[in-house]
Amino acid sequence: MAPTSMCFDAINGAAAAQNGTAPVLATKPAAQALQCPNALNADDFRRQGHQVIDFIAEYYGGMADYPVHPSVTPGFLRNLLPASAPSRAEPDAFSSALKDIRDHILPGMTHWQSPRHFAHFPASSSTVGALGEALTAGINVVPFTWAASPAATELEMVVVDWLGKALHLPETLLFAGGGGGTLLGTSCEAILCALVAARDRKLAEIGGRRIGDLVVYCSDQTHFAFRKAARIAGILREHIREIQTCHANMFALSATALEAAMQADVEAGLVPLFVCATVGTTQTTAVDPIGELCTVTAPHGVWVHVDAAYAGSALVCPEFRHVINGVESVDSFSMNAHKWLLTNNDCCAMWVKKPSELIAALGTEQEYILKDSASEGHDIVDYKDWTMTLTRRFRALKMWLVLRCYGIDGLREHIRSHVRMAEAFENLVRADERFEVVTDRQFALVCFRLRSPEKYGGEKTANELNRSLLEEVNAVTLGPYMSSANVGGMYMLRCAVGSTLTEDCHVTDGWKVVQDRATSILRKMEIIYSVLG
Repeated sequence: MAPTSMCFDAINGAAAAQNGTAPVLATKPAAQALQCPNALNADDFRRQGHQVIDFIAEYYGGMADYPVHPSVTPGFLRNLLPASAPSRAEPDAFSSALKDIRDHILPGMTHWQSPRHFAHFPASSSTVGALGEALTAGINVVPFTWAASPAATELEMVVVDWLGKALHLPETLLFAGGGGGTLLGTSCEAILCALVAARDRKLAEIGGRRIGDLVVYCSDQTHFAFRKAARIAGILREHIREIQTCHANMFALSATALEAAMQADVEAGLVPLFVCATVGTTQTTAVDPIGELCTVTAPHGVWVHVDAAYAGSALVCPEFRHVINGVESVDSFSMNAHKWLLTNNDCCAMWVKKPSELIAALGTEQEYILKDSASEGHDIVDYKDWTMTLTRRFRALKMWLVLRCYGIDGLREHIRSHVRMAEAFENLVRADERFEVVTDRQFALVCFRLRSPEKYGGEKTANELNRSLLEEVNAVTLGPYMSSANVGGMYMLRCAVGSTLTEDCHVTDGWKVVQDRATSILRKMEIIYSVLG
């Protein structure tokens, strides 16, 4: 049971404390008495907690009844809810709020946990991940320093080494090998932290006034988060080099093209700073050749960061280890465990080869209040010095629970099941001569499109044909829900298998919808062209 909530008069209480006596309860008229909500009442928490668990369980159980993507218009929810918050809580407000979630909010959601959600890389969920998140919220510590919560800091250190070993990362990126890791919110944060560390390392060599000469590099397939991070870090927009990729190379970053770009910048008096390599790009899951990139960047002292936000989870399977060949030479590496590794949002793991360089850029002088005598004389980690924020969440708890409760073998089975279903979908596409698979499938994403017959204009009309196909597929009430990519001038559909609830039947049913919609579209075109002919 939580301690009884009591409200004290601030002045009387302060005076009593100075006199060494017990604080005196304020004497106010009953109508004006302060009412402090007992917000951590254990009995209320137990009762409301059961309601929430039942609610979520029913949501998962009835997921198949929801359209994956809602048919709503902007403003629909604002028109349903009051314009202002209540001044006083209504009777049984929590139950009433849950009813509003069920009746008004869920119908307007895109259901990322739907087994028919194939549009985006997954927002991976598990019961253990969700309960770990609940534990984190309930305990609610702020582990910005070791002293602020010693167990939280040390568990995070343990977890990132556990995870790094599970992903087959080199020991040089782990605490065990002189490197180290942390858990952040997203890969966007990881990229920015690495970029700031690289910037300060380079400016320490060439002088701070030359920040305007720094140049960063990526491919035209790199996530826009990198360009955003570069601007925040003070890199001039015109010094962000996007190197063009091509279909023949499956849209991977060319080491030869990167080397040429860096050399041209050096000859122009500029300073190559940073390369963001990607393992599993957003549009097509292209894999940049890490080893080759590190070879050409080494002479320039360039920081190489690997963004494996989506595909990093697949590294738990030894058969995918080859996609990070050469990773021993990188400076930093990040992946989102919340995307495909059963760890609910949010949980991005980042490792660096030299934590001291991260701390040099992001560290702060401790205020007296943050110091603790127990930590003096020890080599401790204060995670506030590894990122932009002081306030941070105890993400290690849910990651630790997921690793303990599912085990590495369980996580491998989870990844492999989705890869197998994606392979099955790919085979279905290839078996229908009206379609083509556009890029090599490497993980659990299939990029495909409907071929446009020559009599309908061939390649000239292929993009519009596939736009129409996607619109019709996503208009089907119960899904599937897919997305598109436009790479190398080719518009294609994306089917990303990754929802925890997805089974074989959802994949085959989704393909039938695609086939039916394609048949309908081609039939309409046949009629139009026969009339025009």
